[in-house]
Amino acid sequence: MDRESTKKKIENLREEIEHHNKLYYDDSENIISDYEYDLKMNELISLEKKFPEFSLSTSPSLKVGGKITKDFKTFKHSTQMLSLSNTYSDEDLNDFDKRIKKLLDSNDIEYICELKYDGVALSILYEDKKLKRTLTRGDGKYGDDISNNALTIKTLPIKLNSNENLNIEVRGEAFISKSNFHLLNKEKEKNNEQLFSNPRNTASGSLKLQDSSEVAKRKINCFIYSLNSDIDGIYTQEEGLNYLKEIGFNVPNTYEKCNNIDEVKTYIRKWEDKRNYLDVETDGIVIKVNNLKYQKKLGNTSKSPRWAIAYKYKAESKVTKVKDILFQVGRTGAVTPVAILEPVKIGGSVVKRASLHNHNEIRRLDIRLNDYVNIEKGGEIIPKITSVIKEKREIGSKEFIFTKNCPSCGSSLIIKNKQAVSYCKNDLLCRPQIYGRIEHFISKNAMDIEHIGPETIKGLVDREIINNASDLYKIKFDDIINLEFKLNDGEKIRSLKEKSCNNIIDSIKISKSKPFSNLLFALGIRYVGKTTAEKLTSHFSNIDKLINADFDEIISVDEVGDKIAESIIKYFSDKKNIELVNSLKNSGLIFSEKIQEFESNKLDSLVFVVSGSFSSFSREELQEKIKLNGGKVSKSLSSKTNYLVFGDNMGPKKKIKAKELNIKMISESEFISMI
Repeated sequence: MDRESTKKKIENLREEIEHHNKLYYDDSENIISDYEYDLKMNELISLEKKFPEFSLSTSPSLKVGGKITKDFKTFKHSTQMLSLSNTYSDEDLNDFDKRIKKLLDSNDIEYICELKYDGVALSILYEDKKLKRTLTRGDGKYGDDISNNALTIKTLPIKLNSNENLNIEVRGEAFISKSNFHLLNKEKEKNNEQLFSNPRNTASGSLKLQDSSEVAKRKINCFIYSLNSDIDGIYTQEEGLNYLKEIGFNVPNTYEKCNNIDEVKTYIRKWEDKRNYLDVETDGIVIKVNNLKYQKKLGNTSKSPRWAIAYKYKAESKVTKVKDILFQVGRTGAVTPVAILEPVKIGGSVVKRASLHNHNEIRRLDIRLNDYVNIEKGGEIIPKITSVIKEKREIGSKEFIFTKNCPSCGSSLIIKNKQAVSYCKNDLLCRPQIYGRIEHFISKNAMDIEHIGPETIKGLVDREIINNASDLYKIKFDDIINLEFKLNDGEKIRSLKEKSCNNIIDSIKISKSKPFSNLLFALGIRYVGKTTAEKLTSHFSNIDKLINADFDEIISVDEVGDKIAESIIKYFSDKKNIELVNSLKNSGLIFSEKIQEFESNKLDSLVFVVSGSFSSFSREELQEKIKLNGGKVSKSLSSKTNYLVFGDNMGPKKKIKAKELNIKMISESEFISMI
């Protein structure tokens, strides 16, 4: 293929891919298969690599990601990203309307109504009509720069469809559609991995991943709802939305101009049920004054715009019957009652069970078997029983008594320090506790052992292949080939085949190289989270020093208090936990910090907090430099902090707190002088 033909081919591929992106995300049409789409994308990427002279910063090939972001820099928003005040009734809407009319001294007020999408708010800047920067909301004043990840959002244009060299800022909501969320969890289930909790949290977590190619796999979408720049000839919110559509933004077609507050109420009623049939989670309606001059005149409070309000739909409520109350045991031995319900459709999904939390909640509701109950589920929140319909209660109904014995192993339950939670103390033999501890051990922030899901763990424990985390490292291929276990639905049976077995064995082997802090967190010591584990392993260079440390030495570690210290001492005073540690040691796991050569002791005993971005170091490199010169690094300011090293775009809160605590602030160059 000659150069001219190649150039034409690349241009055609780009045009075709953008066309399919628009069809898929804007119009929910998929006229080619994912396989055909991937072939076109791979061909484009291949041609751009071979002929870099034809590369473009606006090519759709950038949407597949591939950049690694080690640190998310923060930038100040051009105007603060405020949150909306909420309203729940027609009376509240009337009051809002009256306030607006009074402040503007006018009875002729138009409103724009838009669906309130449940996602992640973004501020997106374009310079010379090209995508420049994408920020999260952050604290409203400063946001994280997630530009590499935002490039993977196929509905977010890299270049605007305009003849002018536009410099504009827009705001929108990034989200994962219900259908894509379902597909993501299907893939997770297939790989025996922990499922994502809900679309909103999945979108938020995805946008903060370091590898943008992983973000691209999540198929994040983005609706634009606001033009945050002045454009000649645009005088209303409605005109702004129409303009954003014209220049290539994904603006949902659900907004509507309302001439008065009564039309606003009609819009709200129209979407109350209809919104549940959309492929995106919504949690209400946003009502905005349409006239942009009026918006500026009304201004904002310290938290919210005066010209807009969010109407929140009341959580949908349904009546259903309690068929049974069962008890579940967690990894810590906590026993939780769960109501088994007559299936009822609510919030777009079928609800069959609801947590009753503890014996106090059962007493408060006075809930009994065969009771009819009111149940609520707003959006993606956990279903909740709000009340019992006592007038429908069966004659002769008996008070429900909380179990005194573990539903799994039969051991007597105890209640700690007059708490509301009952515990099973038979942690060595109680199966659900064993499952839970191993699930925690293999989780992403711990040992990150892939290809093993909860069902696989149950199968391994139930067949006595493993009984604790250390047994994972003794598993052989022959132990697990054709291992059968039940899937979540309890009916389908799956067995491990050769490829799955090899993946499991390889993942376990790879986990041996995980650092000491991951391993300490994986042990599941109460109150020892990931950050605390990192601080402890930084202070105690190996597990033996931590095991032998006394209370005073443990609480001397930055941000470690009495409760954590007591929990650590209690954990290591238990013989079976020491046996677990020794068994893991024998399997070759890392129970010591990597020994590093110190450059000097110039910063000995000094505690630093690092904030902002720097020219000579990344933030991590600067923190490492502090440690190599004998200093300590903390994530938050306290009375123990000696210096705050500040760089560009440091958050204002840290500066204020440093002044309050009288902590010396030093620049990057001043820090370099110190060492």
